[in-house]
Amino acid sequence: MSFRPSFRLSSLAAGLLLAVTATAQPVFDQPASATFKGQVVSRGENVVPGSTADVTGRGFVPGQQVSLLRGDTVLNSQPVVVDADGNFKTQLAIPADAVPGTHPVVVRASQPAAAAVLKLRVSPQLPLSGQAQFATQSNKLVPGLYQSAYSAASNAVFVTSAVGRPPVTQSQLLKLDPKSLKVTKAITPAQVPGSTNGAVFAVYGVGVDDANGNVWVSNTRQDTVAVYRQADLSLVHQFPVGTVPHARDVVVDSTHGKVFASATGEDHLSVFDAKTLKALEPITLASGVDEKFVPMSLVLDEPSGKLFTVSIGTPEAAVIDVASGKVDKVIDLGNSISASGVAFDAQRNRLYVASQGTDNLLIVDVASGKVVHDVPVGAGALNVAFDAKSGLAYVTNRGAGTVTAVDRDGKVVGNLDGGTFPNHVRADGKGNVFAVNKSRGAEDPKGDRITRISLRQP
Repeated sequence: MSFRPSFRLSSLAAGLLLAVTATAQPVFDQPASATFKGQVVSRGENVVPGSTADVTGRGFVPGQQVSLLRGDTVLNSQPVVVDADGNFKTQLAIPADAVPGTHPVVVRASQPAAAAVLKLRVSPQLPLSGQAQFATQSNKLVPGLYQSAYSAASNAVFVTSAVGRPPVTQSQLLKLDPKSLKVTKAITPAQVPGSTNGAVFAVYGVGVDDANGNVWVSNTRQDTVAVYRQADLSLVHQFPVGTVPHARDVVVDSTHGKVFASATGEDHLSVFDAKTLKALEPITLASGVDEKFVPMSLVLDEPSGKLFTVSIGTPEAAVIDVASGKVDKVIDLGNSISASGVAFDAQRNRLYVASQGTDNLLIVDVASGKVVHDVPVGAGALNVAFDAKSGLAYVTNRGAGTVTAVDRDGKVVGNLDGGTFPNHVRADGKGNVFAVNKSRGAEDPKGDRITRISLRQP
């Protein structure tokens, strides 16, 4: 009996084993240093199933090879090589059957080894619907539209605009006829004292004081607020720089003669006397999750004396008693990331909260603090207004480019074209809401518009 073939096979196997052993890479190969600071973000105005997302990374090691994984699936066919500056960019195809939500994508780098997690948000895609149920009228205004507010006393709509980043030199406060949507008066705010770059007290948030015939605005870039006369838009008072840190929304309580401004980035609301214009004691907002409550939009229910706001930094809403200036309760919103818009239905004692990071509208029972409806509405749900006459909430979805109408039971009854980057919506108490949107440039036919929307009567 000969063993020669078996001996040859054994020798071959041994040789192969030695070769593999000599060339195999260790599982725990060279890791990145402790100073590794790789960060990854995804970009896209409206990342929905069947679309694409731009993914960019920075702070990586030049020459690293990067793969993106969702579960066990590698999403990029070839590794992306980090450039000499430590950056990379790639585009991911989002499958048509992707479930909307925030997806954990593992960013795996090699040579040297490192990893990070990308929170990739896939937004819900709602088709346009229900257009025949709504009456709309639109008018092109000026660049940089931000907010609007209706005055019953003046029967006018006041609109703010500000263009670009600091130094902001282009800004206007507009007064409109609510029926024709034509501008009847416009002013440019005064230049900031001591400014050498032409910066003006640009206007962003707006609220009306019908009891005193004034319009309050927030000057976000100068961390302050100002008061103008409704009749001719003449300046009544410009508060000093730094009065309200990153001032955003402004609402006026005529019953108690108070004005409230949200100090976004801080944990309080600034308060003023509507008649004397004197600063009053601010209202501190304490978070229930051991983080900072950062107020955004404000909505006032004057008959009940309650003021509501939401936090962009925590999933919370606050209920404030305006007479005492005390916080009644802080409500845990649950499925809310970057809440920014808030509206109130007095008939049912419910809050409507729009959240940019979760693309949804939450309907919350104030008494119990429970979320009764969680409604997907579209990418970048930014602001919301409630129209008591129709019983509908209108949500501006900046990324999706839509205005979504939702009824009291959480049903979407209309998803309307909101133009380019819908930014804000506000009700007039007469069955109408006014939505304003931004633009992609001066030639954008769908940009820089105000649109009046109402439910058609049977």
